[in-house]
Amino acid sequence: MTCPEYAIVAEGLTRTYGPFIPGSAGKVAVDGISFKVRKGEIYGILGPNGAGKTTTIKMLSTMLTPTSGLAEVLGMDVRDGKNIRALRKRINVVSGGERGLYYRLSGRQNLEFFADLYGIPKKDQKALIESLLSLVELIEAADIKVENYSRGMKQRIHIARSLINSPEILFLDEPTIGLDPEISRGIRSLIKKLSDGGTTVILTTHYMFEAEELCDNMVILSRGRIVGKGTVDDIKSSISRVSSLKIITEEDPSDVTASLCRENLDAVTSRLLNERYLTKITLNNADRAFTAIEDLFRPYAISSVGVEEPTLEDAYLTLVNEGL
Repeated sequence: MTCPEYAIVAEGLTRTYGPFIPGSAGKVAVDGISFKVRKGEIYGILGPNGAGKTTTIKMLSTMLTPTSGLAEVLGMDVRDGKNIRALRKRINVVSGGERGLYYRLSGRQNLEFFADLYGIPKKDQKALIESLLSLVELIEAADIKVENYSRGMKQRIHIARSLINSPEILFLDEPTIGLDPEISRGIRSLIKKLSDGGTTVILTTHYMFEAEELCDNMVILSRGRIVGKGTVDDIKSSISRVSSLKIITEEDPSDVTASLCRENLDAVTSRLLNERYLTKITLNNADRAFTAIEDLFRPYAISSVGVEEPTLEDAYLTLVNEGL
């Protein structure tokens, strides 16, 4: 199964919890998923709460043992206890939230502690810590206690902490959750920089714009199963049957929209916008042709008409709902 060009190879990966009550069935958190992550890429694991994202990361980062299936990380089987210590020296994990730091220590002291924990020689620590503080733009705040850091600063020192062992794979579980837009932009820029430097990044996020901006490839999970896989374009193409027609008219087309609603199209919405009527119709390509629908609106003085392709968010919601 070893594939040198891949940082991670998962085949039929499954994790079941329980049963917690004798005689009852256990809960399947991850249900036979398979995917491969190339070295140096940013790979997204997307899905709603409870889809199995965090459980997948915990298995791949040796914090949970798979119930069944195979998973190799950097060529090592995560199920083999003999590999855990060696593997943990080569990977690291950042979870959304503020746990995992020592608040009464400064940012620099936190990094010194974790450098000792990873066995970084004292003679190498100063230069390493300075470079990490510079990378996450915390040089000026390095000697301030972490308890006085803002949430964004805490997340950046988390990332610096996770890089202390120069990991080949960095697992980022919701790294921008709860952060304001400016700080989130900085975190995304840092993630790109890490990937450009050769670090493989596994990213979970609820933000579709973030996934679209960062991820080279991704999987979408629903109830522990993969419902979508590939690049952003691959994911969008998987629901290419769904498109939207947007029509702006000078006059109220409510008679037509009411008729289209009765025909059970996927969605028909119409609203007044700047003294004009904006109608959006979402439907399958197999339904009535767009040109035929456009003809229905001509008596209402069309000022513009266009077709919108599905966004990643459209694809995500469609695939997740189909997987429920």
